[in-house]
Amino acid sequence: MLLDDVVEAIVSSRFLIAFTGAGVSVESGIPSFRGRNGLWRRFKPEELATPKAFRRNPLLIWEWYRWRMEIVFNAKPNPAHKALARLESMGLLKCVITQNVDGLHRLAGSKCVVELHGSIRRIRCIGCGYRVEIDSPPREVPPKCPLCSSLMRPDVVWFGEPLPEDEWSRALDYACRADTVLVIGTSGVVYPAAYIPYIVKEHGGVVIEVNIGDTMLTPIADYRVRGRAGEVMDEILKKVMEKLKSS
Repeated sequence: MLLDDVVEAIVSSRFLIAFTGAGVSVESGIPSFRGRNGLWRRFKPEELATPKAFRRNPLLIWEWYRWRMEIVFNAKPNPAHKALARLESMGLLKCVITQNVDGLHRLAGSKCVVELHGSIRRIRCIGCGYRVEIDSPPREVPPKCPLCSSLMRPDVVWFGEPLPEDEWSRALDYACRADTVLVIGTSGVVYPAAYIPYIVKEHGGVVIEVNIGDTMLTPIADYRVRGRAGEVMDEILKKVMEKLKSS
């Protein structure tokens, strides 16, 4: 049975990591980045999530992000986030490398989280670089830096920007050490983040894909589990616990 083989791969792994994308948070009510909703339907993310767009119209960009923040701050971790946190607490999962900016992995209890694309729960100054965590959308937008009065922006990676050097370095380190990777809810089309599963594969590791359908990473997957991230990961966690209990 497929899940039994997946569970065996997880339990027998020496260094298991997870690589997650937007699909892991859909069951928390967070639409994918490219989803269409309301007044934002006429915009493409590539037209909004760029430094150029922010310079041209910071108010528009902030109105879009405030809408996204409302959704994120009202969201709760789902069974997929919780399962990964539990696998870590059991000593099986070493770290979660995520492309998501919603912070739900940390809220679920994961301690080791590499946020390749930043966090929507943090804003930073475009002038002096001042950063601050937030727990609700700014009341007035665009917000100003309390230190130098320059504009603040969401501390996320926009199109055309490099990944945070320290986070990318950590991700590469974990990928090179991993012998197994759980690839959950990602289409595998955004680079350089999508290199992570390939690095694990190139080092002889096992790739386990959890997704509702085939992706660009499906060809390199050793195991392909089809279904919603929360449902699949909850079932995998239960089977892992049963296996460890009986061993």
